[in-house]
Amino acid sequence: MEFYDVGKVVNTHGLKGEVRVISVTTLPEARYQKGASLIWFGKDGRQEELTVRTHRKHKTFDLLAFDEYFNINQVEQFVGGTLKVSEEDLLELPENEFYVHELIGLTVIDNDSGETIGKIKEVLSPGANDVWVVQRQGQKDLLLPYIEPVILDVDFETGIVKVHVMEGLDE
Repeated sequence: MEFYDVGKVVNTHGLKGEVRVISVTTLPEARYQKGASLIWFGKDGRQEELTVRTHRKHKTFDLLAFDEYFNINQVEQFVGGTLKVSEEDLLELPENEFYVHELIGLTVIDNDSGETIGKIKEVLSPGANDVWVVQRQGQKDLLLPYIEPVILDVDFETGIVKVHVMEGLDE
């Protein structure tokens, strides 16, 4: 079974069993709703199924508490681990939003010339826009911002992404 990251537990918060999570999920309100099931993966290979008891935002973090864990001593073990969901628990995304695992490996084609540029090998989230990293043969990777003038079409059936490489992106 495949599992997909939704957040990293970076610390505890307070004394009542909350953890601070840096989320990589687009829809934290839906993902962390009361009763939602998450699987925690530790660095040592351990994993544990957790059920969300509470969720709230605090600064840049999502604060989560889990059923059966009511104090800081019980949740310290989760710090440094990753929260994931199974493929069957993936949420329906709005139009023009994609899961990273869906994009990896897609072939990128220059819409102007029709030439194949390479394949998407990674998606970075450094700021306002995601950046798609395209691995090219014999050249350094091409970084394409996920903005409308650059990413023109994503077709999962053919496995092709059509792009317009704006001036200055390929230098």
